[in-house]
Amino acid sequence: MIPPVRSGLDVLATRLPRLLAGRRVGLVSHPASVTRDLTHAVTVLAGLPRARLAALFAPEHGLLGAAQDHAHIGPERDRVTGLPVWSLYGKRLRPEPRWLRDLDALVVDLQDVGSRYYTFAWTLALAMQAAAELHLPVIVLDRPNPLGGERLEGNWPDPRFASFVGLFPLPVRHGLTIAEHAAYMNETHGFGCDLTVVPMQGWRRSMRWADTGLPWVAPSPNMPTTDTALVYPGGCLLEGTNLSEGRGTTRPFELVGAPYLDGERLAAALARRGLPGVRFRPVAFEPAFHKWQGRRCGGVQVHVTDAERFRSFATYVALIAEARRQGGTRFRWKRPPYEFQWRKLPFDLIAGEDRLRIAIERGVGLARLEASWRSALARFAAARRPFLLYE
Repeated sequence: MIPPVRSGLDVLATRLPRLLAGRRVGLVSHPASVTRDLTHAVTVLAGLPRARLAALFAPEHGLLGAAQDHAHIGPERDRVTGLPVWSLYGKRLRPEPRWLRDLDALVVDLQDVGSRYYTFAWTLALAMQAAAELHLPVIVLDRPNPLGGERLEGNWPDPRFASFVGLFPLPVRHGLTIAEHAAYMNETHGFGCDLTVVPMQGWRRSMRWADTGLPWVAPSPNMPTTDTALVYPGGCLLEGTNLSEGRGTTRPFELVGAPYLDGERLAAALARRGLPGVRFRPVAFEPAFHKWQGRRCGGVQVHVTDAERFRSFATYVALIAEARRQGGTRFRWKRPPYEFQWRKLPFDLIAGEDRLRIAIERGVGLARLEASWRSALARFAAARRPFLLYE
């Protein structure tokens, strides 16, 4: 029988409570920062003997996860503990020194989804840099990568397109847990952070979320299920276009469309491509908010039929290319700003380069694109090996 998976928070609470003894602690967390029994990290740390929880820090979407994408988070005070909640997504993306000076350790407990663009890992990276400047120890409580830890996908970004959806180069699907990501960044980019990792117990790289037995709590408003996480490595590219990525519906990133598209025609064209592990069902939907709010959109729902064979990034590149072909002049690349950048096209920031957009515009075949990504993926697979914590 496979033993149950325990997150870093569970391990801290049950086996390492003395790790924070005698320390004033800050905590970076969000709604998914919970134990197996759904106790939040704020409650856990506030109850540890001899530890003093002194400050809270909120990433994108806020401490309670109520804010939509790109909404700036302001400072506030936590209603339960009365502690200050400092925003790490708004006027500032990294902690101010004055917020950290009275702390003895900064604890980070964030559920990532295994895609380069998800901002929580970059919040962690900036917090590590800020803490290193003050010689403040950082403790990362590890959590599963819901996509597993084996498969790698996507392109290697150009540093000229670094942004808060990719501050440092990584593949789109990197196969790291958030603590492995922290250790990799700390070493390869010379943060100099005094980093401690509280690893999980029982997790294996081949596991998907359903194998862990852990409850899924949406880490952001448009990541409601692990199905969403599975398509997100490609689905996030839609944010750089005028296609609806299904925000304002119950299936974000699975529903894709626009008023100028015919769902039947789009689904048929995508089916002819023979993409592995996926089928496309023609749909019509009306987003309640976000792009095309209240407008009838034609499009497709992306149904993953074989998660092992499904290649999310390549699939959505093909989907965007076909939607662009069928939409003609009505298809548009979204204009700036995007994620605190005001000049570069959002699609290029998300893709981490302009070459992918140019290739789509020139009609470069998917097989050729995928072949161009392989050497970088192989190099990263070797580079990440020393930082892998699990079999």
